[in-house]
Amino acid sequence: MHIVVVGLNYRTAPVEVRERFTFAERDLPQALQELKRTKSVLEGVIIATCNRTEIYVVVDRLHMCGYFIRSFMEQWFGIPRQEFTQHLYMYEDEQAIRHLFRVACGLDSMVLGETQILGQVRSAFLLSQKEKATGTWFNMLFKQAITLSKRAHSETAIGESAVSVSYAAVELGKRVFGSFEGKKVLILGAGKMSELTAKHLSGGGAAEVLVANRTFGRAQELAAKFDGIPCSMQEAMQRLQDIDILISSTGADGYVITSSQVQNSMKQRPERPLFIIDIAVPRDIDPAIGELDNVFLYDIDDLEGIVESNMEMRRGEALKIDWMIEEEMGAFANWLQTLGVRPVIRALQEKSTSIHESTMESLFNKLPELDERQRKVIRRLTKSIVNQMMHDPINRIKEMAGEEHGVEALEMFTQIFALEQQLEALSESSTAADQQNSLTQEISTQEQKEKKKEPSLETETELPLVKVSV
Repeated sequence: MHIVVVGLNYRTAPVEVRERFTFAERDLPQALQELKRTKSVLEGVIIATCNRTEIYVVVDRLHMCGYFIRSFMEQWFGIPRQEFTQHLYMYEDEQAIRHLFRVACGLDSMVLGETQILGQVRSAFLLSQKEKATGTWFNMLFKQAITLSKRAHSETAIGESAVSVSYAAVELGKRVFGSFEGKKVLILGAGKMSELTAKHLSGGGAAEVLVANRTFGRAQELAAKFDGIPCSMQEAMQRLQDIDILISSTGADGYVITSSQVQNSMKQRPERPLFIIDIAVPRDIDPAIGELDNVFLYDIDDLEGIVESNMEMRRGEALKIDWMIEEEMGAFANWLQTLGVRPVIRALQEKSTSIHESTMESLFNKLPELDERQRKVIRRLTKSIVNQMMHDPINRIKEMAGEEHGVEALEMFTQIFALEQQLEALSESSTAADQQNSLTQEISTQEQKEKKKEPSLETETELPLVKVSV
C-alpha cells in the first residue's frame, strides 16, 4: 500500500481557482464517502481551508491513482480536469508523509508557523474517523502529525513573534501599555490595514474605538464592526487629548496631523502616553511628533522591520522543526515495517496454542485420574513454558522487522517456525471478511437506490455502508 496526497494551495493556484475547489462543511461527510468509493482508495482524509484543498489517501497501488483522484475531483466539483490539473501537486509515500507533517506544523502555511492549521488538520482527521474513512495507516499517521505539531509549538518559539504588520503594531502597543484594557483608540481612515489593527486592539480589550474618515459613511461601516463611534476628521482632532492609541491610514497627500497639534494635546494629558501607528504611504503623521515626550510613533517601515526580523527568527525555529519532522518520519517508517510482523506473530501464537491444546488433550486422555484442579495447574504451567519460550523470538523479530533487511528476516522467521499454513489461513479469513463487507456495501447501495425511487418525507439521505480496509 502507498500514501498519496493530491492538492492545490496558495502557491500553486490563485484565489479565483482555489475558491472553486472548496468543500462546504455540510458536504464533507458525503465527499469522504465518495472518496472511499474511488478505485484503489482504501483510506482518505480531506483537508479544506481557504488556502488549500488537499486529499490524502492510502491506495493499494500507485499506478493510475493520480488519475483516479483527479476523476473524483472532476466529478465532485463538476469541473473538467483540463481546467485544474496544472494547479495540482502530488506527493507519494515519504514525500507525502513529510508534506503532512509540515502542513500540521504550520511550515507550509502562508504565515510561517501559524497554529490555526493544526486545528483544521485535527478536525479533518476526526471527521474522517467518524465517517470510517480512515484505517490502520491514517489513524497512526494523523495522530502522529497532530502530536508532532503540538510538540513543535511547545518546544520552539516559532509562534511567539508577530509576523503581520497589524499584529506587530499591537505587540508594540503592549510594550507601551502592558494591556489595552480601558484604552481609547482613534482610527483615521478606514483602510484594510487600519481595520485589521483595530480588530486586534478591540479584541485586546480597548474600551472605546473612534473612527474618522473623509467619507462619513465609510467611518460608520468600520465603527459598526467594533461597536465604535464614527466621527468627522475635525471632531477627531478635538479628541486627541482623550485617546491613548492613534492609528492613521488616510491616503492623504500631506500630513494629516502636525507636531503642534499633538504638542498642544499632550499639555492637556500630562503623564499619559500616546501611542501612534502611521501605516499610510505617504505618511499621515509628521515625523517630528516622535520627538515629543511621552509620544511613541511608529511608521510602516518600523513595523515591517519588526515583521522581517520576527520572520527570520521563525525561519530559524522552522529548521528545528524540520529536524523533528525527520525523526518522526523515521518513527513512522519503523512502525510501518513492524506492521508486517503482526500476522507472523499472530500465526506463531496460534500455532503454539494449537500445539499446546493438542498436547493437553493427549495428556489428559492418558491420565484420566487427574482431577480438575490438577489439570488447571498443569495447563497453566505448561502454557507458561510455551510463553517463555516464545518471548525472546517474538521480541527479536519485532526488532529485526524494523531494520534494513526486515522483509528477509520475516521470511526466514516464517520458514524456521513453519508458519506458512497458519499465515495462509489468516489471509483466507481476512479475505472472507472483506468479501462480506463488500457484499454488505452492495446490498446497502442497492437499498439506497431503491429508496431514491420512492417518495420520502425524510430530509436526510442515508449513506451506504463503506468497507474500511486495514
